Amino acid sequence: MAVQVELTRKDILKVIQEFKKNYNFDFENYAELSFKRRIEYLLVSHNLSGIEELLAKTATDEAYFRKCINDITVNTTELFRDPDVWLSLRHNVFNGFRNKSRINIWHAGCSSGEEVYSTLILLNEMNLLDRANVLGTDINTDILRKAKEGVFNKIINHSYFNNSEKVLRANPITNGNNPDITYNKYYEQDEKTKLYRVKKFLRDKATFKYHNLVDGSVFSRFDIIFCRNVIIYFNAELQNKVVSMFHESLFSQGILLVGVHENIAYLPVGSKFDSKIMKGLYIKK
Repeated sequence: MAVQVELTRKDILKVIQEFKKNYNFDFENYAELSFKRRIEYLLVSHNLSGIEELLAKTATDEAYFRKCINDITVNTTELFRDPDVWLSLRHNVFNGFRNKSRINIWHAGCSSGEEVYSTLILLNEMNLLDRANVLGTDINTDILRKAKEGVFNKIINHSYFNNSEKVLRANPITNGNNPDITYNKYYEQDEKTKLYRVKKFLRDKATFKYHNLVDGSVFSRFDIIFCRNVIIYFNAELQNKVVSMFHESLFSQGILLVGVHENIAYLPVGSKFDSKIMKGLYIKK
């Protein structure tokens, strides 16, 4: 039976080494304390006695290893998280997209898709949805399947009501009139489960794919890249590597949006961005 254990640095380095050796999956540049907490939680939630049992099981069972990776990499999110950020995006960023024939948007580390669908809703309210290509990527295959399904629990997502009220209703977007932004416009409810599913016209506008930021490379060009509350789990070396890849992936004057508590200005690549509009938003020079 698993008990709560305090892992040593030696334990964590061994886990990282074995994961890389067996599956070429590299956590070496993840923030060590955060990775340690996630491994400790994994041992308890999987009822494992310690790292030796974890490493023995993952070494011989790739499916189990993938499940562990999915559990380690779960990040929390919500619809219209940090509404002030979305208000600034609406007024200062998305309005500037009106003169573009195509708008390429990448949500890196998209988790279960709430921010992807928030973007799609906002674009639709601004009559920009038809010209948008919106991509969501994540390392977690289980969470990607959930994102594609677009199914959310109304209770879990109760903050959506307050967030959307502030972003979509406070200063009307459409013709100066208060739009009727309700769940019914974008979601369908299953009466049995009481779960809400994003309507098909919105789901069809989103593409979700597996992508590992640690070893990822430039694969397209984007007008804006969202990577909120992800790089906080990386050390400075990996942060610089990932942000450099984002820089190469952006069009000139493209925008990188990180979390409000994340700062890339101190990184070597930080000098290649301007930050003038709001906290967490960086413009490629």
